[in-house]
Amino acid sequence: MKHFLLIFLVFFIDFQMVAQANIFNELLQKYVSEDGLVDYVAFKKELPKLKQYLNYLEKTSLDNSWSANQQKAFYINAYNAFTIALILEYYPLKSITEIKQNNQSVWKIPFVKIGGKTMTLDFLEHEILRKKFDDPRIHVGVNCASISCPKLSNVAFTEQNIETELERLMHEFVNDSSKNNISSDIVKISAIFDWFKTDFTKNSSLIAFLNQYSKVKINPNATIQFLEYDWNINKQ
Repeated sequence: MKHFLLIFLVFFIDFQMVAQANIFNELLQKYVSEDGLVDYVAFKKELPKLKQYLNYLEKTSLDNSWSANQQKAFYINAYNAFTIALILEYYPLKSITEIKQNNQSVWKIPFVKIGGKTMTLDFLEHEILRKKFDDPRIHVGVNCASISCPKLSNVAFTEQNIETELERLMHEFVNDSSKNNISSDIVKISAIFDWFKTDFTKNSSLIAFLNQYSKVKINPNATIQFLEYDWNINKQ
């Protein structure tokens, strides 16, 4: 009987996760374009539906039965959902950097609620996602609602799609000429590669990492320059 109840509980939790991810996925499909720009004006009208998903995140605690990909998808979706919700709360605005509370930047505001715990976006990204998963592709998964960010995917992450989605997003980001300008001898790349250089160079050089995704083969001794970041909002 206990074994049956355990199987039922695991099935119910998985069902809930899929159902709630579908809600977030529907919102992304509806209000985020293929190039990652967001119709915040229209999205704001469905804030109650987004809050339904946020309530699920607040009440859900991860345990050891979740696979690494399940956890990674859950946390990246949470980062993006809470970021969108905050933008909608303050919209219209020109940049996410305008949002401050108690003289704290947006990334240090404790408004993210997951599994009964309250945290900041910084804590979610740096103390959970980066430390727990050691995956540099996280930086194209999470989105800071700005023009220079890797594009916000209009597909919610799941255990099944997260590997292919992160690969796709990294490939598109590296080869996006509006975010990175790559030639064989000179690479002018996003400041993300500078801010989080240690994430991208744990197993090789930065150029070696870029060459995994770049359509242009970069010479090992190519000159690297980092571009100024555009913090304007990623609105349609």
